Amino acid sequence: MGKIAVIGVKEDTGREFLNILCENGVNATDVTALELKAVLGTVVSFGEDDELDIEALEGFDFKRVEAAVFFGAKEVLKRYVKKAVDAGIKVIDATGALIADETVPMVIDGVTDKEVLKNTRAVMAASSAVYQVLLPLAEVLKSHKLKRLSVNLFCSASHYGRGGMDELFTQARKIFLNESLADHEAVFKKQIAFNVLPQVGEFVGDETELEWRVNAEIKKVLGGELKVVANAAFVPTFIGDGAFVNAEFFDDVDADELRELMKKTPQVVVFDKTVDGGYVSVDDVQGEDSVYVSRVKQDVSVENGISFWSVADNLRAGSAVNVYGLLKGMGL
Repeated sequence: MGKIAVIGVKEDTGREFLNILCENGVNATDVTALELKAVLGTVVSFGEDDELDIEALEGFDFKRVEAAVFFGAKEVLKRYVKKAVDAGIKVIDATGALIADETVPMVIDGVTDKEVLKNTRAVMAASSAVYQVLLPLAEVLKSHKLKRLSVNLFCSASHYGRGGMDELFTQARKIFLNESLADHEAVFKKQIAFNVLPQVGEFVGDETELEWRVNAEIKKVLGGELKVVANAAFVPTFIGDGAFVNAEFFDDVDADELRELMKKTPQVVVFDKTVDGGYVSVDDVQGEDSVYVSRVKQDVSVENGISFWSVADNLRAGSAVNVYGLLKGMGL
């Protein structure tokens, strides 16, 4: 793999991506760690034995590297993403900064055609939510055409980074100690501990930001006239997301066939037993590289419908693993 710039190494997803690079044998000397603001002497861990000096993003010459990967806030990083694209290197945008650019494909490793990745310099990695919804359907879509997707997402506090996880921990601790929660709702709009919040991101019309993004990204990845509806809620877990997915097809497909097709997809594990505990939970997948599928059944509310439960570590499988696969697919 060639020389890579990783922007957003202080983000949870950025740190996880560095772990993935190290685990796959990438040399520390081939990785440049960047942050918008970097204090001289600041470092970030690269595996157990190495550290990377964090350089400032402002003024960085992207021609020093062969590829750049962006994690973090799209509003802050948007102009730097475009600067990297203009430098002619390969770019993976995992921030959403390029979502409005029709020339930049939305991609998922294992779903997007390999030729698209080989022949494209700039791509946008789909969000972790869309990754865990569409990857299990990768083999299914080769023989069955989707008509409609209904997605219900259960999102962990890690969507709001370290601040979100810290707020969940602090609130839970204070409730156990019977202390006031005053001044401890800085990240979430309401109490997140022991609660479920039907808002992930700011509102965009009737939808929240994540609901809008899931809708837009699925259509951009798959194309066509697919109908999509998404609902998202925060649940009081630290890392890992769950999703109930209802898929309607134009032709007949049964649950047994779907399970067998899903098993053929790399990075997808089907564990589906109709007994107590015969499924994979969010807690089970923390630190795992794969998307896990359970509760596959017919959706009898429509003619050609299937329902399934999908769980994944949103920081690792849903983001870092996907981006690493995309880098390899782009020829790095």
